[in-house]
Amino acid sequence: MLSSVSSVDLAHRLRLVVGRLARRLRQRTLGELTPSQLSVLASLSRQGPMTLSALAETEGVAAASISGIVGRLVDKGLVERVPNPEDKRSTLVDMSSRGRQVLEKGRGERTAFLASRLDRLSAEEREVLAEAVAILARMEEE
Repeated sequence: MLSSVSSVDLAHRLRLVVGRLARRLRQRTLGELTPSQLSVLASLSRQGPMTLSALAETEGVAAASISGIVGRLVDKGLVERVPNPEDKRSTLVDMSSRGRQVLEKGRGERTAFLASRLDRLSAEEREVLAEAVAILARMEEE
């Protein structure tokens, strides 16, 4: 009976399952990208062009680290450095069209992977999972 499960036990199980699922999703589409590079692309997709320092803060890494990550993404043609219209002394990092394509392709692959797993569930299990997703989304917002 679920009502007898303690919050700590449920948190432990949830952390393990979510972590494993996230790892499997990352493995599906990393290809030529490291997790850090994929994270930078996702941040740029969500927030738009940023300075290196803003990107480092967003990613929670040192400026030297973000510089190396961005340099490798530039070399791969996935991001570009563009002039900062607000400060001519600095540049912004922005996604290239190829970067957008790579990110969207990866998102599509991850969605297809999850959809194939969901197709194996019964209608009732999908309903329960839909409710759980709503609850998880609420928890994430808090």
